[in-house]
Amino acid sequence: MTAKSVEGRSGAPPGAAVLAAFGLEGRPVPLPGGQGRAWLVDEAVLKPLDMSLAALRWQAQLLTRLDSRDDLRVSVPLPATDGAWTSSGWTAWRHQPGVHLPAQWQEIIAVGQRLHVALQDEPEPAFLADRTDIWAVADRVAWGELPTGPYAGTKHLDTLLATLRPVTGTAQLVHGDLTGNVLFHTDLPPLVIDLSPYWRPPAFATAVVIADALVFEGARPDVVQPPLADPAFPQHLLRALIFRAVTDHLARPHLRRTDINNTSKTRGVATTL
Repeated sequence: MTAKSVEGRSGAPPGAAVLAAFGLEGRPVPLPGGQGRAWLVDEAVLKPLDMSLAALRWQAQLLTRLDSRDDLRVSVPLPATDGAWTSSGWTAWRHQPGVHLPAQWQEIIAVGQRLHVALQDEPEPAFLADRTDIWAVADRVAWGELPTGPYAGTKHLDTLLATLRPVTGTAQLVHGDLTGNVLFHTDLPPLVIDLSPYWRPPAFATAVVIADALVFEGARPDVVQPPLADPAFPQHLLRALIFRAVTDHLARPHLRRTDINNTSKTRGVATTL
């Protein structure tokens, strides 16, 4: 963490110097989500930098290319008045209207599928291999690219791992955290925010939405049924459940897995796939 990132990680709103750097004059208003660190100012959303500068520059280029689509919207990063992408550890993103709607998992999946069609010819970003955050680690564990030994004792992990089999699917650029990051509007296309890039088959991104629905959002087990038209989907779902379990273990290592909502569904899904 650099000295410049400290202000953005404190939970306090962006200061006057940051607002001036992005040409903003309004009063910061806290936004829901974003781990409590996103602030609406005028027509911009300010958030602490949570990626490398290389990843931010890459997102600026990619999202600008997607910005002309008429089947979905994206939130593009905004440069500061001096052309930089950050100021004192803060980033700015264009604000657009939209709300998260509960239990719209199939609609979120459909938006993700449209996004992934748009991304299918994008090359793999070089910075992905350098990521060491907990989500990148958990993703690699789920796909057998890192050992599982350090996570022994994680609730249901042994059951999930025992059910894994080789899986088919072509890896490409995907948004690996769609569940809370697709916003809906009655008059506008869905808005995709907070791009979380991974190089995995699109079915894995779909499976993460289903895993979130089952484990965190109280979905009935039959939420799994529509994606099961793809014979490979059960294996993607197992990997998504491992991904979320290991992420939680890394984020809250002092807690036992009984603290996760609906973990009994994880065991049930694993034994029926």
